[in-house]
Amino acid sequence: MTALSIQAVIFDMDGVLIDSEPVWQRVEYEVLAALGVPVTLELIRQTTGLRIDQCVDYWYHKSPWTDYDNAKVSREIVERVAAEILSTGEAMEGVKEAIEYCKSKGLKIGLATSSPRLLIDAVLTKLEVKREFMAIESAELLIYGKPHPEVYLNCAAALGVDPRYCLAIEDSFNGLVAARAANMQTLAIPAEELRGDAKWAIAHHQKDSLFALHEVLG
Repeated sequence: MTALSIQAVIFDMDGVLIDSEPVWQRVEYEVLAALGVPVTLELIRQTTGLRIDQCVDYWYHKSPWTDYDNAKVSREIVERVAAEILSTGEAMEGVKEAIEYCKSKGLKIGLATSSPRLLIDAVLTKLEVKREFMAIESAELLIYGKPHPEVYLNCAAALGVDPRYCLAIEDSFNGLVAARAANMQTLAIPAEELRGDAKWAIAHHQKDSLFALHEVLG
């Protein structure tokens, strides 16, 4: 892959733009545990990258609880995560530098996330980067979220770029699968404790932070 072949860079949001995965995991754990689901933080990490309603549905089928209301549970989790992000959220290393590098190369910049609009607005407001994205696509209202590729395909279409000439940046395996299924080039930036896992081999590139984006684009 060369800088000339890539026309657009599409960022995932949670864990790529903002250090929100630990918040998601803790809030999901607290809400699900209160419902009687025998979860641990380690188990919660298995659903990283899934859309929140799919995550709630997954745990309900693992350990059903009474008065199941997916929308209510999902909303509680999202609202709590959004509030924490607006209060204490911090950008991942190299976010602004990566965006500026893409702009300097004349690349289109997109966002493709499983998160709902409420959370997207909270993150982009907190990081003050909303104006930098030419296309913002959420899987919130799609039939399938990641690992289905639709949200990535929608973002490429909104940018007017063939998916083959897009570089998708992901921190989760479910997101990486989605980007690969969309026929995109991929950069995986896993959490530090997950970097040694062999599964990341399906990514075209793996780096420790966005500071290394220039090495990938050339």
